Amino acid sequence: MVSGFLASVLLYAVPLLMGVIAHEVAHGWVAERCGDPTAREQGRITLNPVVHVHPVGTIALPLLLLMAQSPFLFGWAKPVPVNTSNLRGGRRDMARVSISGPLANLLLAIVSALIYHLILWATRNGWFVEGAFLSFVVEPLFYMAYYSVRFNLVLMMVNLLPVPPLDGGHFLMGVLPLRLSAGLKRIEPYGILVLLLLLASGAWGYLFAPVFRALLGLLGI
Repeated sequence: MVSGFLASVLLYAVPLLMGVIAHEVAHGWVAERCGDPTAREQGRITLNPVVHVHPVGTIALPLLLLMAQSPFLFGWAKPVPVNTSNLRGGRRDMARVSISGPLANLLLAIVSALIYHLILWATRNGWFVEGAFLSFVVEPLFYMAYYSVRFNLVLMMVNLLPVPPLDGGHFLMGVLPLRLSAGLKRIEPYGILVLLLLLASGAWGYLFAPVFRALLGLLGI
């Protein structure tokens, strides 16, 4: 039982780290293209996991969800710093920076699905002999790709919730008229509470499970 749990942790760890790191790096990279070098100056536009790991979001929460046998895995990395006053396009660029994280997760989900289907096709066509050394490498990669699709879709969907401080809320604040944007900003201190209530009450499943299943279907997972 312990060895099975440790195997699950290892298979989840790589796609988890890739997903949250890609999400934050995308924010920093787009912000830099829009005029803000803060993330670059603080060494955050890198794939080095050490600078991105958040003790709760990247370690404690995913482990807790795994131990609770949660139907989904969620987490986050340390947010990349963005100085909005440096953005040349103002609120429009803020919207671009915000949406870049979820788009990075969508791209990772698509790439992971392609890897998943490529390995599946190669296996069915006899490219990998059972028991051979290559199969021991390919099998965990196959499961990591599978988990990566699911995790990145969840991460994208959660962050697209139209509630600040989530990316969906910040995106809306960048594209809505100023009056509506200001009204949305006033609920930002309560945004995480809204997310927690959705998760704890089970409303998340009712609202997003159909969309999640549809996306998985489109990717053939």
